[in-house]
Amino acid sequence: MDIRKLVENNLADVRRRIAEACERAGRAADEVTLVAVTKTVEVDVIRMLHELGVRDFGENRVAQAEERIAALSDLDARWHMIGHLQRNKAKKAVPLFPVIHSIDSLRLARAVSEQAAKQGRVAEGLIQVNTSGEESKFGLEPDEVRAVHKETGGLEGLRVVGLMTMAPFYDDPEQCRPCFRALRELRDELAGEDASLTHLSMGMTNDFEVAIEEGADLIRVGSALFHGIVPATQH
Repeated sequence: MDIRKLVENNLADVRRRIAEACERAGRAADEVTLVAVTKTVEVDVIRMLHELGVRDFGENRVAQAEERIAALSDLDARWHMIGHLQRNKAKKAVPLFPVIHSIDSLRLARAVSEQAAKQGRVAEGLIQVNTSGEESKFGLEPDEVRAVHKETGGLEGLRVVGLMTMAPFYDDPEQCRPCFRALRELRDELAGEDASLTHLSMGMTNDFEVAIEEGADLIRVGSALFHGIVPATQH
């Protein structure tokens, strides 16, 4: 099977899974945005996805994304920063990524805002929350989020539009449900004070159906889209 057919089949399967999860949750499938995590594939494969209707792409590393976005500058694509972002990379990240999912500290929020304001931009950001309690994961503790969110309200170059989390990997994705539910409940609580806090970025290949059932509207999917495709060279 050629690569394009693999991409078509994989995308069709992901879209089917999204639609079925939305149906179970009583949601419309178009409420959920698929963010294709493209860090492992070549730019030609990203072009194929774009031709098949995908418009949102996620990258984990600023340096690699810089090369890819330049090579794909002719596409009407929206790029998401989904990996850990160091403060000293904010200057480069801001023009590349309209959406930054991984705002995991007030210091990073301020750095992104400062760089965006200098560049005449307003970045959209999601506060990353560690709902699993795993020490290996980035993100604020849930009880820290309210104070940080309040402080970001006065930042000129950053508009916080939602929350993000990463669940642990489990063989049974049902075990991820408490992490996703906790994020939704936290967002709902904060949204009573800030109506712009609308997005929930949660769910990956193994668990995005459960995330959708718990309210995710941004899902970050890589492996399911690129199963069977040779990985790109990492930079």
